[in-house]
Amino acid sequence: MSEVLLNIEGINKRFGGLHALSGVALTINQGEIYGLIGPNGAGKTTLFNVLTGLYQPDEGSFTFKGQDLFRKKPNVVVEAGIARTFQNIRLFANMSALENVMVGQHVRTKVGVIGAVLRHPKARCEEAGIKAKAEQLLAYVGIADRADELARNLSYGDQRRLEIARALATNPTLLALDEPAAGMNPTETEALKALMEKIRADGVTILLIEHDVKLMMGLCDRIAVLDYGKKIAEGVPEQVKNDPRVIEAYLGVAPE
Repeated sequence: MSEVLLNIEGINKRFGGLHALSGVALTINQGEIYGLIGPNGAGKTTLFNVLTGLYQPDEGSFTFKGQDLFRKKPNVVVEAGIARTFQNIRLFANMSALENVMVGQHVRTKVGVIGAVLRHPKARCEEAGIKAKAEQLLAYVGIADRADELARNLSYGDQRRLEIARALATNPTLLALDEPAAGMNPTETEALKALMEKIRADGVTILLIEHDVKLMMGLCDRIAVLDYGKKIAEGVPEQVKNDPRVIEAYLGVAPE
């Protein structure tokens, strides 16, 4: 049995009278690629926002590596080892690719503001290490030759890779990716799949939202399906693909 990494129980989130999440429960094991699918408006990104501290859940429980993260702030969640990307790319557009990844390491730095301003030897040494790691991460995701380019000048696919590199810069145990293949052509999608498999092979667990069902079925170890804020199915891809509730949620009709 794999070690349980993340466990959530009975997560509820309401926006006024709208129940965005209703009693959602998930268990993610160390080392797996866990997929989250569902129609638009099913609550997938809301769940990501709850797990990463952007939204405060109304009820439920949330533990990560045994640590209680229920209603914790985003910086606490990142420090615990959960990093994420966003459905809509959120890069520092007027900073270089290298600088974007360097910024991602701020939660792991030790030199304080005074040391950084005064440029103590320890601060200079740490900065050199941050730059070196950022260069390594850009090479890892395949855009080392774009290090000095402004983020806004990168192609769409390279911006997606840069977001992943910046998330990896926080040294996560769990990487949460929100529709990383959105807008990619088939060649870019295959390259992204290979990157995610490499990330998992290097010891990082992945939680993935994606509308490309074919990609999800060929990549994920297990998949959960949300519909109207409720989990309606969970299991290995073959089980989920043939579940009548999933077919109805996507097609609007129950299979005969």
